[in-house]
This record gives sequence, C-alpha cells and structure tokens, in this order.
Amino acid sequence: MIAPLITARDLTRRYGAVTALDALTVSIEPGITGLVGSNGAGKSTFAKILLGLVSPSSGEAAVMGYDVVRDRAQIRALVGYMPEHDCLPPDMSGTEFVALMGRCSGLPTTAARERAAEVLRHVGLFEERYRPMGGYSTGMAQRVKLAQALVHDPRVLILDEPTNGLDPAGRDEMLALIARTGRDFGISVLVSSHLLGELERVCERIVLIEQGRLRRAAAVGALTEETGTLVVELDGDAVHAAFVTALAQRGVIAQRDRHRVLVEIPATASAVDVHAVYDAVRDTALMLDTGVLRLERRRSQLAELFHDG
Repeated sequence: MIAPLITARDLTRRYGAVTALDALTVSIEPGITGLVGSNGAGKSTFAKILLGLVSPSSGEAAVMGYDVVRDRAQIRALVGYMPEHDCLPPDMSGTEFVALMGRCSGLPTTAARERAAEVLRHVGLFEERYRPMGGYSTGMAQRVKLAQALVHDPRVLILDEPTNGLDPAGRDEMLALIARTGRDFGISVLVSSHLLGELERVCERIVLIEQGRLRRAAAVGALTEETGTLVVELDGDAVHAAFVTALAQRGVIAQRDRHRVLVEIPATASAVDVHAVYDAVRDTALMLDTGVLRLERRRSQLAELFHDG
C-alpha cells in the first residue's frame, strides 16, 4: 500500500471569528493533485499550514510523515513552494536569484550555481538566465518562480495558481512543464487553482474544498465519469428537430442542445435497455438519411462539482 503524501485530520484554523479550515480531514497520495476551491475556501490556509507558515488552531497534519508543527525544518527541506504573488527582485538575474534560493535551502555556493543552471534549463530560461528579472515577461516570471521551487531538489512541490496571468499558449506551456516535472523528476505536485479545466488536463486527483471543509477527494477519472446522457452530433443542423421528434416516437427522451442532440438514458436502465437506446439512435439516423458524426456518453465536468448539491 502506498503511504500518503499529505494527511490532515480534523484540521482547523481560525482567524478570530472566521474559520478558514473547519475540521478538514483528507489523505493525498503521491502524484499530481489539484487543490480546488473558490476564493476564501481555505486553499491558501491549508498550503500555509503544510509549509509551516501558519499553525493549526486544532487538529493535525503531516507531509511525508512529518508533523507540520513539530517537524517544520524537515518539511521545508522536502518541499518546494511557488507562490502566486510577485516575489522576484527586479535587479537580480534569474540565475542569481535561483542560486540564492538554493543557498537559502542549504546548498553550498558552487552546488547552488550548478543546480540553478540545471533547473533554469528545465523551465526553458537557460538562454535568459543572466537577464535582470525586471525585464522578464509574465510567462518567464512564472517559470523562474517554478525554478526556485525546484532548485533544492524537493520531493514535493506546492504551486499556487501557476498559470495566473498567462495567455493560452503560456498556460499550455506551464501545464506541460508541470506534467514533465512530475514525470521526469518523480516529484509529487499539489496544484492550487480555480481553473478546473486546467486541473483536469494535468492532475491525477482532485481535492475540492468549500468553506474550509472537504467536499470531494477522488481521482479525476472518478469525478469525470460517464453520465446518463448520450451525446449525438449529426451531419447537418436542419435535421436536429426531426431527430428529437423521431426518437420521442420510439419512446426515447431527447432534446436539442445547439448543434447536438442529448439523449437521456434512465439511471435504472439495464444493459439491454442501454443497447436499445443506441439502436434507436442508429435507426433514426437511417430513417432520416443523416450521418452521425459523434456518438458517446457525456462525461461529468469538474465545474459541475461546484453546483452539485
């Protein structure tokens, strides 16, 4: 059995009358995990507790078996942190800053410089490493923040909104870099983000927090499992209304959704009943002499977790 990467039990943090975390209990396995929640859900407080920057009011948490209160020094040696806010000294070059962060983590000066060059190459900034960071683009700034989190060769990365401020191409590059970091370096990653579509692309598991409490924690595949809706895309817009009518005559409930037809499969349907629905779709397409461009079960979207009561 794989030992959990992060555990929390009845973890609570209060700021005066405000409860940021409310008896949060969760276990996170190694790999790439997305931490999801709206503003004020408790994501940042949870990350700060894991980093030893904030103490819990009650309850307990551990990172790789180390207690977040008693073993802060050990945890900080194992964890790399990429903050959301701007934290780069504009007059320092990328290589100077990353090497400095390596020395702050305990690396000797020569080793810190060598390691800085390695991680800056990994994030695609090797050619720009001597430029002052004040002249970096947003994408370059985000990548150098990732580099400083990697410089001391951590076992765990905590990334706070790593694609913040990036254009679509920049977001794609950052997501690919996160996936490659986890795969090539064998580093577990906890990604905090409000962009659910991005997390679905790169993460293996999702932890959803609402109002300081755990809402869901599961593998992405389990959260985006097949629903009871069959999505049918037809060759030609004009035929959609006739298609819905013809299915209704066969006792199949369907509705038009822009360029698609959504066919409902009852939750209590047996395997035979499900096949009958597929047969009805096929026969209706043949009757109307129209092509079927796509026919598949719709999958749940991560965004629906926020609206699922």
